[in-house]
Amino acid sequence: MSEFRTPIKDARGLGSSHFGVGHWWAQRTTALALIPLLLWFVIGIAVHGGADYAAAREWVGSPVTAVLMVVTLGAVFYHGALGVQVVIEDYVDGEGLKLVLLLLVRAAAILLALAGIFAVLSIAFGG
Repeated sequence: MSEFRTPIKDARGLGSSHFGVGHWWAQRTTALALIPLLLWFVIGIAVHGGADYAAAREWVGSPVTAVLMVVTLGAVFYHGALGVQVVIEDYVDGEGLKLVLLLLVRAAAILLALAGIFAVLSIAFGG
């Protein structure tokens, strides 16, 4: 009886990349989170645009600003990596090249996010 079953039952609802809707939800959730975060960031930059170095450092070093910047950096780089991953999966032929590009994108996103977070935390903790 099992010889008449097809592998479609294992793939239903998973999509072409076999990750299902998790990737889609992560992209939408980060996009929604980035709306108020980026509005806050742009307004903060506009307000402190003409400030001198000490005032800008004081703004970034305040606890609320530092936490919001860390969250913004994490969300921006995670959202960006998810978007580039979709483009690579859809438009790059060859599994080897696709894997290398996906690993490079993930590594770049992690390294850049960590560098930004380190910079914010070093300012916040007076380093």
